[in-house]
Amino acid sequence: MTAPRYPSKPRPGDRVAVLSPSSGLPGILPLPYELGLRRIREDFGLEPVEYPATRKMGSTPQERAADIHAAFADPTVKAVFASIGGDDQITVLPHLDGELLRAHPKPFFGYSDNTNLLVFLDNLGIVGYHGGSVMVELGRPGALHALTAESLRAALFTHGEHELSPAKETGGVNGRWEDPRTFDAEPGMLPAGGWTWHNAGRVVQGASWGGNLEILSWMLMADREIRPAAGYEGRVLFLETSEDMPSADEVYRILRNMGERGLLRRFPALLMGRAKNWSFEQPLDPEAGERYRERQREAVLRALSEYAPGMMAVFDVDLGHTDPQQVVPYGGQVRVDGVARRIVVTY
Repeated sequence: MTAPRYPSKPRPGDRVAVLSPSSGLPGILPLPYELGLRRIREDFGLEPVEYPATRKMGSTPQERAADIHAAFADPTVKAVFASIGGDDQITVLPHLDGELLRAHPKPFFGYSDNTNLLVFLDNLGIVGYHGGSVMVELGRPGALHALTAESLRAALFTHGEHELSPAKETGGVNGRWEDPRTFDAEPGMLPAGGWTWHNAGRVVQGASWGGNLEILSWMLMADREIRPAAGYEGRVLFLETSEDMPSADEVYRILRNMGERGLLRRFPALLMGRAKNWSFEQPLDPEAGERYRERQREAVLRALSEYAPGMMAVFDVDLGHTDPQQVVPYGGQVRVDGVARRIVVTY
């Protein structure tokens, strides 16, 4: 495995790329996108730069790969943001020039379908950043959540350690992005329980690997950018699920199959994101939403008991498809202290 390399960070006033490596939703849902661009400028003091496919719905994998190459190769661009996720970024990977990206490392921020590019960069030894999409986190109605803003700012501008904190509130009910009234106020929030620890009696530190569980399952099926199981020995696994809200059975089956591949037992610790438990297709009420999360926790624990019984796990970490969201360095160092009940990442 290539030793992880933290790219240089931007400073206020720098240019940052905004790309759509997956879906070109900025072209048909401009309200959260334009809000996100404004906050990049006004809240973070950076100048966003768009590319030909950023607002193009239905762009080809080759077009999106060309945008990625242009953004990374431009010496005036100091970081790269994904506008949002999608469902076909796996088709972009064959068109990427790994040597070009390795020669011009940049901090890349994205999650969901952007797990594809994060894995690709990790295999090149470049630390990426799981979180911080333009349309969702930066384009959040009303205001950025304070916990999200704190984490994103630290990940963008600093190289040191940052301690993650359990959120005191959580939200997941979304308004329609087509409706300007959605952006008049912050989303409604509910009280959030703390983290739940499993096998917590030691301290684990290692480079992180993981991302969105559904996307990882597709990558495993396509045998795309996945190392032999031994290549993950000692790394800290982090996983989360999307607004597609996979059933507990499906979560178990994906983890079971990772176990059959010999992957799960390689990781001494798991950070499991607080599950997204509401969507327009599955508008669960708070009680049903909590049952959904509990069933998912049970499914994960079942898979761990069968394939990695000694693994330490922390549930309901605010990463991935959560509000608030905290950024996890991809391939960067993560310390999971089960004794002190602390999670510290290095940005």
